[in-house]
Parts: sequence; structure tokens; C-alpha cells
Amino acid sequence: MDQESHLRRPGDDQELSDLIGRALMGLRDSVIVVISHARQRAIQGFILVFLVILLLWVAAFLYGSFYYSYMPLAAFSTPVHYYYRTDCESPASFLCSYPVANISLMRNNKHVLTFGQAYQMSLQLEMPDSPANHELGMFMIKTTCFSRDGGQVASSARSARQQLSASSSRFSMLRYRSDLLRYVGTVLFLPAFLTGVAEQKQVLEVELFSDYTDDPYVPSMTAVIEILSSKVQIYSSQLYIHAHFSGMRYVLFNFPLLSAMVGVFSNFIFLSVVFVLCYVRLLLKVDWGPGQVLQI
Repeated sequence: MDQESHLRRPGDDQELSDLIGRALMGLRDSVIVVISHARQRAIQGFILVFLVILLLWVAAFLYGSFYYSYMPLAAFSTPVHYYYRTDCESPASFLCSYPVANISLMRNNKHVLTFGQAYQMSLQLEMPDSPANHELGMFMIKTTCFSRDGGQVASSARSARQQLSASSSRFSMLRYRSDLLRYVGTVLFLPAFLTGVAEQKQVLEVELFSDYTDDPYVPSMTAVIEILSSKVQIYSSQLYIHAHFSGMRYVLFNFPLLSAMVGVFSNFIFLSVVFVLCYVRLLLKVDWGPGQVLQI
């Protein structure tokens, strides 16, 4: 053993140390390269995810802007308040005119009705189940839409500058119930009537316009509803306007989730193609001249 230790040269230890040092340096360089590649991949992945999220947000914003500008108001309702004259010349008559209501078809200084869109207008009447209304029988309801060029309706009174846009007349009456049926119903619902939970009334739904389309040149700004009876009794009244959608508007309104997915995905694909083309052009640094464009 002593002979072998004496035979080992002093330079062998130095070579072994150099070999181990070079191995450690190579391992350190490899670790640094792996970490650098991983960091680069992480940054690229973050940028990619950020761009995808940004394009999705832009695509959703474009679809929302299109939907808001293209889709009209689906439904509109407003209370109807009637008025009538009482300055009668004859003392025997209290009401000098029929109940009339003037309704503005504007909301936030914008037209409620969209040009070219078909609407259904209906009037809901909440009437007491009184003998006067039963004796009244059928009564007419006249509806007239007015428009005024170059101005806005500032008050509920109709001005002389307004022009006739559309008119309709419909009749209505209370549902018939026999005296026996009314007595039985009164007895059965007597506790509810006494406590105020229920009332003896009927709700009538009268269709004023089944397919009303506003004229873009003479848009409707007010609607005048007149009940052609001075003896009618009304608790409250409500005007309902519903849009009849067709074509693309029908699909957008009845299938909102599917339409949103298709619209956002289409916008995302378009924006992605535009972004990729711009990125490739930036990498290649291609100067698209007029002659090259014409040749392509």
C-alpha cells in the first residue's frame, strides 16, 4: 500500500479536481439554460393567454355593441291616465267629454318604436264589477297615433302641428256572469272581500294594433286613447307594446346564448386572423407596395 501511494503522481489529484470542476460548471450551465428556457416559455404562455383574453373581451364588446344597436326594445308598458272635461253647460251632466289619455311614445328622449319593426299594442283595463259597467254593455276604444316633424312632445296635450299617423277602433265589454254566479262568488270570497285581499273587478285585454309599423319619415311620438263612453268606470289602465321579431332579430331574441356564442366566436376568429397577419408582417418586415398588392 505504501508503494502504491508513493507511485501516485501529484498531478493526478489536480486533474481530478479540474474534471470535477468542469462537470459542475457544465451542470450549472445546463441548469441555467433549462431555467432560462422555462422562464421564456412561461413568459410566452402568459403573453399568449393575455392576448387570447384580450381578443375575447374585444369580440364580446363588438357583439354587445352590435346587439344593443340592432335589437329594438322587446316590450314597453306605461300606465294610462284618463282625463275629461267637467265644465259642462248643462248642470244635469257632469262629464262633458269621453275619457281621453295622451301617452308619450318617448323614453329618455328616444323613440320607443323602432322603424320598420312590427309591434302589437294592447290596452289592459281594470274595471269594477259594478252594475253600471254591466249595464253599459259594449263600448268603443279609439286609439290614434300622432307625429310631429322636427320637434318633441313637451306636454301631454296635443298640439296643432301634429299630424295623424295611424288610428284604430276596438270594442270591449265585461265578461257576462249571471246573477246567481255573482251571488255565489260573493259568498265564497266574502272573507277576502272584507279583508281587502280580493276585489270585485274584471281585467279586460283589448288589442289596439295587431301589426303596427312605425313610419321612419313620420315617426309616432304620442298615442291618444279615447274611450267612447262617458259612463264607463275604470280602476286603472295599462298600455303594453310588444315587438314581433322576425329573421335575425327572432334568432337573437329567442336564442340569446347560442347567438352570443356564435357571434363572439366569429369575432374572435376574425380578430385572431387579423392579429396573426399583422404579427407575421411585422416579423418579415414586408413593405406591401401598390404594385405588390396588385400582383397578389
